[in-house]
Amino acid sequence: MEEQEDVATQPAAEPTKRVGERLRETRQAKGLEIDQVAAETRIPLRHLESIEAGDFAALPSRTYAIGFTRTYARLLGLDEKETLDQVRAELAEGTASAEDKPTKFEPGDPERVPGRGLAWFAALAAVLLLGGIYAFYSSYFAPGLGPAPLQDPSEQVARAESPEQAAAPTPQPASGPVVFTSEMDDTWVKFYDADGERLYEAQMAKGDSFTIPEDAEGPQVWTGRPYALSITVGGRSVPKLSEEDTVVKDVSVTPEALLARNDTPTGSASITSSESAN
Repeated sequence: MEEQEDVATQPAAEPTKRVGERLRETRQAKGLEIDQVAAETRIPLRHLESIEAGDFAALPSRTYAIGFTRTYARLLGLDEKETLDQVRAELAEGTASAEDKPTKFEPGDPERVPGRGLAWFAALAAVLLLGGIYAFYSSYFAPGLGPAPLQDPSEQVARAESPEQAAAPTPQPASGPVVFTSEMDDTWVKFYDADGERLYEAQMAKGDSFTIPEDAEGPQVWTGRPYALSITVGGRSVPKLSEEDTVVKDVSVTPEALLARNDTPTGSASITSSESAN
């Protein structure tokens, strides 16, 4: 009778706490807030709250429930094997209709899951790779998909490069005002017509210019600094009378004569000694 009374008076064993309760109490004992755990483990806060509440059905799948719980237990210093065994038991309790087949893959720490930055990088790399493949295909394969040309490609290239089909240069009109502009100070120059009548004579300063009268008959020039006079015909630059320090005299300065100098070497003007003009 006494033994029966002793057994009756022994307190009943406390029911084993569920995983979520153990994790929550351990976290609180360590003085951690749940958002701190979320930051350190990179587990979403809503999933941690579901684990502590024992609501594993709110998690994406069984594998997430096991993986997240393992990481949570490791952070708190709990026995991982014991914790995971209890998680599997609780998961089995919630599936009375059908047993979950244990998967071979269980995610480990979420820290091993690629971060968002790495995922974006992988997506960008995939887009660039596809773009490169498309460009390569378009450049090297697409042009050859059409019908064969009627002519030999070599003949087409020869015709394209034939001098006969090259556009001939547009001839410049031999007209327009003739303008001489001094590029230096103290540039003496004299212009006169075919009869020796003086059109212009001056010691030109830098920037001074003279326009040959359009009605002048056979205008000519005399100067000791041909290299200092720039020339335009109809607004188009033509070569100077000479690039050397020499005297030029009786050189025609009609538009036709000056434009013809484009096809002749500079210095074809007559070079004389310093004689005075009429």
